[in-house]
Amino acid sequence: MITVLLDNDITGHRELFIGTLKSTRWDEHSLLEFITLPEAGLARNTIDREIWWHCQTHGYLLLTGNRNQEDADSLEQTMQEENTPDSLPVITISHPQRVIEADYRERCIHSLVDIIIFLNQYLGTGRQYIPQ
Repeated sequence: MITVLLDNDITGHRELFIGTLKSTRWDEHSLLEFITLPEAGLARNTIDREIWWHCQTHGYLLLTGNRNQEDADSLEQTMQEENTPDSLPVITISHPQRVIEADYRERCIHSLVDIIIFLNQYLGTGRQYIPQ
C-alpha cells in the first residue's frame, strides 16, 4: 500500500477522493491511503522543501495543486535542486478547482492509481500532472 500525502491546498477534498476510490472500486485493491500533513507528523505550515524530503524519506507520494516557485524552498525549486533518478514523483492535480466535479475527480483517481501501479516507471520524473 502506498501512502499519499495530501498537501494543504487539497486536504479539504480527502473525503471526495476516498468516496471516488470506493465508487470506482479501487479501494478493493488496497493500493493507497490518503493522509494529511498532521497525520504524517508535519505542521500545516511546514515548508515545501521539508514536505518533499519527508515524502522521500518515508516513501509517501505527495498529492498537491501547488505549482509555484516563489522562493528558495518552494516545491518546484526543491524538485529542481534535489530530484534524483530514484526520487518519488510529486503528483500535481492539473486543475485543483475542478476536484469538486465527479468526472474530473474520477479521472484523477484513475491517473493516480496508474502511477502507483507503475511507480518504478515514474521514479526520478519530478512532477506528474493528473489527470493524464
